[in-house]
Amino acid sequence: MNQIQSHSDQKYIEALVRNDPVLIEEIYRRFSDTIKQFILRNGGTTSDAGDIFQEALITIFQQANEKNLVLSCPFEAYLYLICKRRWINELNKRGRSKVSVQDLKGFEDTVSAQNTFEEIEEKQRRSHLFWNNFQKLGPRCKELLKLSWSGKSMQEVAEIMGVSYGFSRKKKSECIGRLEKLVHQDPEFAH
Repeated sequence: MNQIQSHSDQKYIEALVRNDPVLIEEIYRRFSDTIKQFILRNGGTTSDAGDIFQEALITIFQQANEKNLVLSCPFEAYLYLICKRRWINELNKRGRSKVSVQDLKGFEDTVSAQNTFEEIEEKQRRSHLFWNNFQKLGPRCKELLKLSWSGKSMQEVAEIMGVSYGFSRKKKSECIGRLEKLVHQDPEFAH
């Protein structure tokens, strides 16, 4: 099982984590106007747009540091959805009778983008669940599974580990069984 394949825009996530001034400037230059126009079209001010943009970048930074955020969609779509959610929450806080996504103008692919965002969150949740439980396996199980997932044949894995081919196949099956049991017993699995 491989980790999630990252989108080429992952460079923006890494730039936020590294505090890379050149790429952070590029984020502002490329994406802030889109967010500003969205906020202005939906009852906000330039100041609101700046605040929402900043808060979204902080959220992305926190997700990258705490949850090892891996983008599988364009950075702009991810940023836009975070800003949109924050703006909806802000409008609701300001007492604008409940605002829904349908009330907001300016993003024709909202449903598709929302689904992409939710799929990303679910993939990250599953990946986090998997790798957390993988760490609970013994060192031999972890080594055997990593070797077998690296593209090596089971014969090569057996030779590297100094065991017979039959034993390596049986042990791999046992290790996967243990991992599945750990995942299913994890309280996060039910969510």
